Amino acid sequence: MSGLTLRSVRKAYGAVQVIKGVDLDISPGEFVVFVGPSGCGKSTLLRMIAGLEGITSGDLSIGGKVMNDVDPSQRGIAMVFQSYALYPHMTVRENMGFALRFAGKSKPEAQVAEAARILELGALLDRKPKDLSGGQRQRVAIGRAIVRHPQVFLFDEPLSNLDAELRVHMRIEIARLHKTLATTIIYVTHDQIEAMTLADKIVVLRDGVVEQVGRPLTLYDDPDNLFVAGFIGSPKMNFLKGRVTGGLIVLPEFGDQSVPLPKLNLPPQDGDEVTLGIRPETFKRGGGAELDLKVEIVEHLGDETYAYARQAGGQVVTIAVAEGRDLGTGHTIKATFDPARVLLFTKSGLRIR
Repeated sequence: MSGLTLRSVRKAYGAVQVIKGVDLDISPGEFVVFVGPSGCGKSTLLRMIAGLEGITSGDLSIGGKVMNDVDPSQRGIAMVFQSYALYPHMTVRENMGFALRFAGKSKPEAQVAEAARILELGALLDRKPKDLSGGQRQRVAIGRAIVRHPQVFLFDEPLSNLDAELRVHMRIEIARLHKTLATTIIYVTHDQIEAMTLADKIVVLRDGVVEQVGRPLTLYDDPDNLFVAGFIGSPKMNFLKGRVTGGLIVLPEFGDQSVPLPKLNLPPQDGDEVTLGIRPETFKRGGGAELDLKVEIVEHLGDETYAYARQAGGQVVTIAVAEGRDLGTGHTIKATFDPARVLLFTKSGLRIR
């Protein structure tokens, strides 16, 4: 297995900059997830690593060797696409062994059998793709990559065509596969739940720029800016506009209610406009500040309940409610929270620490 480095990597189509100077280090055996909204450049960056897109400037290294001008077949990578891209006239066995036969490898049967064992495809080897479920087809596509024994696996939104239950199952399968093979994996998704559950390290992208890199819970607990704070976490973080006055944060959209200013190394000054970030689950733990709100919508998700509530004329706030089975539309609640667990951001969106 090999690690990767990207140094000042850029991609432009004419005057349009798509990837705007990415610097990244990926360690051997690491599971790294590129995540971000549609159009942020994550799939383009993956295709540049694969060699399917050229690099306008900067350097890509795999295993310490610069790969900018190396043919995709010589980079030691294998890619699993969103569409399974299986040959419909070939059996599972033939699909998985095709790349080896094409490369002139002798007796690929042993490698195909080993990949089939890892992915529990042994009973399906003589079937054709039309006789397989979506999850089985995806496993065949992964098996076709495994047989090549690549240095790096690349996954481009491999679960987006599957239903919700199958996505959960395949997430577990991919996590198990990583532990079995101990190979470097780069995985692209727009689903932050996939990112949180699979990644050793998450790379958050927006408009071709890396906003933050870190372990999943680090990004969740300690985001650098409003974008990362809002993108990581489901339901997303609440953002309340406020103004600093005399050690308090006054909230104009909540009838000028005020909450204590958290303890910070570089606290904002009186008159500064700030944004409070409060996770929905922060409310259920109680504390020294509260908001009076009226419930508009309630989501009962088994052992979890989320209330969407607001003060008259104010914005909607998402609240995780403990023991919320009796909660209903129109109920008035006091949403209490611990000010020490609030995140604070400048007017421009940067984190205040």
